[in-house]
Amino acid sequence: MIRKIVKIDREKCNGCGACASACQEGAIQMIDGKATVTREDYCDGLGNCLPACPTGAITIEEREAAPFDEGAVKSAMLARAAAEKVKAASAAKGLHPGVHAGCPGSMARAISHAPQGGCAGSATRELPHEKPAAAPAAERGQSALGQWPVQIKLVPVNAPYFAGADLLIAADCTAYAYASFHQDFIAGRITLIGCPKLDDADYSEKLTQIIRENDIRSVTVVRMEVPCCGGLEKAAQNALKLCGKCIPWQVVTIGLDGRITDRRP
Repeated sequence: MIRKIVKIDREKCNGCGACASACQEGAIQMIDGKATVTREDYCDGLGNCLPACPTGAITIEEREAAPFDEGAVKSAMLARAAAEKVKAASAAKGLHPGVHAGCPGSMARAISHAPQGGCAGSATRELPHEKPAAAPAAERGQSALGQWPVQIKLVPVNAPYFAGADLLIAADCTAYAYASFHQDFIAGRITLIGCPKLDDADYSEKLTQIIRENDIRSVTVVRMEVPCCGGLEKAAQNALKLCGKCIPWQVVTIGLDGRITDRRP
């Protein structure tokens, strides 16, 4: 049928997500960092989302579209309300379903570390065929990772642990090359890792969303002294430019011999 419906100019859309929040019917979703009408039958064509858009990317057009399905909208709203209750209950337990892509391994969660050691009765027995540990646990140190997941492609944009976070954006090889990576870089920071060469991806859009939509206090980029790591540094710099915020940042470069070869703001 011919009717009025929302039209979104993706070129003008800055990915702020304000229109998606304003659309009570749930017709608009953020896809690849851009607002998109994903359900034409959820759009009533009244344009409540228009005033929320800061760039004028939304207009109302009259064209062939699926008819507005008020019943389906009400059912979807009830389902979302129920999901929010589950999400709130899970968040109270430190779990955050609903902000991951479905795989249990990518479920967002905060990590707390209990002191290593314990009573003598809990000591691990060394099996005859196993090599002894290189050093006691206290000497080897403890993981400083404070959240999961860590891959840039998997991490949810609005995870609770981003609130007030110092962000570490690291090439995945750096943790292998630099011996004290956990102590010197991960500790006290929220960690995101990636490899633009292996992922064949530009992380700029995802990082821009994370920095724009959360209270990020600082950004530290750790890269290897190899050309392909330049893609990670460039993505972080683009995100800092596009996010519209003034945030302290630095880039640390690790050489192939495991030493820091450069550190610059």
